[in-house]
Amino acid sequence: MKVLVATEKPFAKVAVDGIREVVEGAGYELALLEKYSDKAQLLEAVADADALIIRSDKVDAEVLDAAAKLKIVVRAGAGYDNIDLEAATAHKVVAMNTPGQNSNAVAELALGLMVYAVRNFYNGTSGTELLGKRLGIHAFGNVGRNVARIAKGFGMEVSAYDAYCPDEAMVAAGVTPVHSANELYETCDIVSLHIPATPETIKSIDYALLNRMPKGAILVNTARKEVMNEEDLIRLMNDRADFKYVTDIMPVADAQMRAFEGRYFATPKKMGAQTAEANINAGIAAANQIVDFFKNGNTRFQVNK
Repeated sequence: MKVLVATEKPFAKVAVDGIREVVEGAGYELALLEKYSDKAQLLEAVADADALIIRSDKVDAEVLDAAAKLKIVVRAGAGYDNIDLEAATAHKVVAMNTPGQNSNAVAELALGLMVYAVRNFYNGTSGTELLGKRLGIHAFGNVGRNVARIAKGFGMEVSAYDAYCPDEAMVAAGVTPVHSANELYETCDIVSLHIPATPETIKSIDYALLNRMPKGAILVNTARKEVMNEEDLIRLMNDRADFKYVTDIMPVADAQMRAFEGRYFATPKKMGAQTAEANINAGIAAANQIVDFFKNGNTRFQVNK
């Protein structure tokens, strides 16, 4: 059984060592394809792989066509929109993610972006504090729960909206449930986005929704750029000089957004999971899930049908 780790942006060495320990400890072979620069290299490497671990690497129909022996692909991280799920299903390949492994890292970054925004991007002028601010969490999954935990330490008043999460779970976490996105945005000074990119959510964060936020509002996006209606965001930023947008996913319209100096910030690349701890946790979790799948048939984290 051959497990291929294909990472254009490699795992840290300690993570690779951990993956190797899990894979070889189970009696399987580990192969590495790191820092590859051409898709042809990936197509060649997957030809005899039984399992595949990736990060942000794309697994599309062409890759799956080349992987005749592949039975499972695991995205080391929560998001999995870089895997063509329909093609995986058609090729009878199980696709998984590793939910929860990066959650604290993303949550800490979200709070860091909030502090950066309320303190006017550390430009030397007087800002405000997070204490007493009303924080809205849009989607109360693993990351959202960690954001709530940390935000309460800042003394923030935390609300959340998630159509798929029962009120009881939010209340147990000390969070006030609201029952529509409109209500969340109307009642919160800061909203932290954690929704996935799905047909229902793509471009759903639009002018009408954002304009419901009160004066001095801040939107923090550590989710996906696709959920933003960027044309509407630019229009809103033009119409409301009080609105700030901070994100770790650079918008397609970054050049236009830069016109809003002092109200807009984007990291050069996706930063949410870029910590040593998250890197290690997600990689080792992926290896463990592959071993569990082959030895026990466990498909708990399968994301395709």
